[in-house]
Amino acid sequence: MSEVRVLVASRNAKKLRELERVLIAADVSGIALVGLDDVPAYPEAPETGATFEENALAKARDGAAATGLPCVADDSGIEVDALNAMPGVLSARWAGRHGDDEANTALLLGQLTDVPDERRGAAFVSACALVLPGSGQDAGDREIVVRGEWRGEIVRAPRGAGGFGYDPVFRPEGEDRTSAELSPQEKDAASHRGKALALLVPRLADLAARGD
Repeated sequence: MSEVRVLVASRNAKKLRELERVLIAADVSGIALVGLDDVPAYPEAPETGATFEENALAKARDGAAATGLPCVADDSGIEVDALNAMPGVLSARWAGRHGDDEANTALLLGQLTDVPDERRGAAFVSACALVLPGSGQDAGDREIVVRGEWRGEIVRAPRGAGGFGYDPVFRPEGEDRTSAELSPQEKDAASHRGKALALLVPRLADLAARGD
């Protein structure tokens, strides 16, 4: 049986590897993951949704429509209690330029300088969508959106070289280490995206079994 190609609507190789590890851990075979750099370029709509779910679904719909492949997309970020759940959907461009991790983290830490330790609670949030090609107004079971959350707190200075984004300043509940100090396997087992991707595993396993 040939492998089913599934598009991951991202150019972040770490996100592809993360889903690969989740599939391996769940003993799902027959899925070949490809990223945006592996398919012909197509217009990507800006992330203008008010929620992570809206943005993830829009990206997955665009990818499936443009390539004819099942498409997985995620939208994730961090919600900080003391900032009224911001940066939220603006996490990737909090400092003004999309994807500038250092600037985003520095701005967040600056905004929390005077916030005491007991009020530095936060949660990483991830919404992941799977859209099968041909879906539209009557999508039905051809679209699924799931959500994962990871509670913790914002530390006062970055620690660790792993992960990306706000990982170096996020200490998960029950941990002495930041997310950036965890191994990939430890992070997969607990993280917001790991939890959300795990909820997609049954659908992806079904795709692999059907071979479509």
